[in-house]
Amino acid sequence: MVYAAKKFINNPNDVVTEFIEGLVETYPGLQYLDGFPEVKVVLRADVSAEKYDKVAVISGGGSGHEPAHAGYVGEGMLTAAICGDVFASPPVDSILAGIRAVTGPQGCLLIVKNYTGDRLNFGLAAEQAKSEGYKVESVKGQNDRIFFVDCNCWRGLRFTPPRGIAGRRGLAGTVLVHKVAGAAAAAGLSLEKLRPRQSVRRRWLVTSDRLGQEKMELGLGIHGEPGAAVVDVQPVEVVVSHVLQQILSPETNYVPITRLGGTPLMELMIAAGKAVPKLQLEFGLAVDRVYTGLFMTSPIWQLHTPVVMLTVFSFLGFSISIMKADQPILDRLDAPTKAPNWPVGTDGPQPPPAKIPVPIPPSRSAKSAESQARPKELSKQGRVLEAAIQAAATVIISLKDSLNEWDGKVGDGDCGSTMHRGATAILEDMKHYYPLNDAAETVNEIGASISRAMGGTSGIIYNLLCKAAYAELKANTESEVTPKYWSKALKSSITSVSKYGGATAGYRTMLDALIPASQVLEEKLSAGEDPICAFILSAEAATKGAESTIQMQAQAGRSSYVSAEMLATVPDPGAMAAAGWYSAAARAVKEQYQGSS
Repeated sequence: MVYAAKKFINNPNDVVTEFIEGLVETYPGLQYLDGFPEVKVVLRADVSAEKYDKVAVISGGGSGHEPAHAGYVGEGMLTAAICGDVFASPPVDSILAGIRAVTGPQGCLLIVKNYTGDRLNFGLAAEQAKSEGYKVESVKGQNDRIFFVDCNCWRGLRFTPPRGIAGRRGLAGTVLVHKVAGAAAAAGLSLEKLRPRQSVRRRWLVTSDRLGQEKMELGLGIHGEPGAAVVDVQPVEVVVSHVLQQILSPETNYVPITRLGGTPLMELMIAAGKAVPKLQLEFGLAVDRVYTGLFMTSPIWQLHTPVVMLTVFSFLGFSISIMKADQPILDRLDAPTKAPNWPVGTDGPQPPPAKIPVPIPPSRSAKSAESQARPKELSKQGRVLEAAIQAAATVIISLKDSLNEWDGKVGDGDCGSTMHRGATAILEDMKHYYPLNDAAETVNEIGASISRAMGGTSGIIYNLLCKAAYAELKANTESEVTPKYWSKALKSSITSVSKYGGATAGYRTMLDALIPASQVLEEKLSAGEDPICAFILSAEAATKGAESTIQMQAQAGRSSYVSAEMLATVPDPGAMAAAGWYSAAARAVKEQYQGSS
């Protein structure tokens, strides 16, 4: 079946905001924050942060998978949903706005799918929210627990166990997590007791025109990413058996299930009719709950910006999710909810106002105009910092084509363009806004420039680098930032990126340049080496580390899905970019000090 390329859309750039407007008109129990187009947050109309006495449950992600996630906002499920653009992770500012709008004294629980952009954006927002005094749960801390819906808790599974840390993406099974966690929060459980306990397993299959009429594809990504296998079209009974075998097979991280509650997600009721008896007869499982419908979809169209084009996909298929459930979990699944798209939702209240203002950060201290402006006269440290930033950004601009070429073989092909946007913004903003005599605030402003201009995963990673470095430099009590403080700032930045991105040395990422640079810099400074010499030597270590990525198997990011043969032809573009700006900065600092001696 081929779909016509006709849609009831006014402007492709407005589809998400117009969808939200229609949603809150249809379901009066919902509101949205008045922050379009940047802030796209749907929230319960009966909840305000000042008065809410239960744990807020927040999730979100790229739009285009409706009814996920906004359709699950309501009493008994999500307190708020953060909507990104189509197939794009929501920005940090939107996530923060959602946290501020609904989080009361009991704190909030973030449910995050295992996509790099989602993990980084929600992670950075959680760090900022904690600094503002909110209780936000995170994976490694008692008071900051973010639940990544992946192999460490509830998880969505692909057909083949992926390499490295990229992990299994939590997809349709995430909706079950929304329901169980939302019901637990509604019952009054504390933030500390909201723990992931069960495994959700999921499989996706699809038929596509790109394969021809006689073929089908198994293990698709939710955006239509290529699957694990292409096979002949088969009867639905055979397909369902194969999907269930993959979910329950010991070779795919089997979790013993003796009694389960499942969520087959599919477009055809016949598949549900085939799945249940097979689970009972072939696998010996008691099926307690079955939900059939559209829970997390992938549309047949996709938007591409800045050049806007409408592309038609024939994306016909279904997904099956299975959850191991005991009686407490079943009770949560059966608990009442007013979320509009849960299949047993209840009626909402009388219509409240459709939108409410975006909350501002608590005790936000307004920066003075002077602190946001370039100083009239630069100190010695200010001149050196300016030269280093100038050199680093200029090198990145010159590397644009090379980075894009490398990334075209192992990624999206836009690494150079993304970095170019960030570098250009830095150079422009430095002319007017960077307080160069204040190193910490300058690093913070660099992060702001990157956040505004770069976008994507790279923008979030570099913003995390800057945030962590800023915190370390701000803690400096000396009048001037010493080389050892710069070394500490670099080390803290690496720790922050590793924490939220999951990568470390040897994973074929930018950290393969920055980690050896940090280690050499710390080692040489501790040994009493001349700081300039230590900086140059650390830059050489960065370059060597970046070049060595050509020999590495990717363990993180999009490259982890690329074949080893292809990876062996080019170095990691992110690592090469990091080595480029780091080395350029080191050379500029050396020239500044040699020129003044």
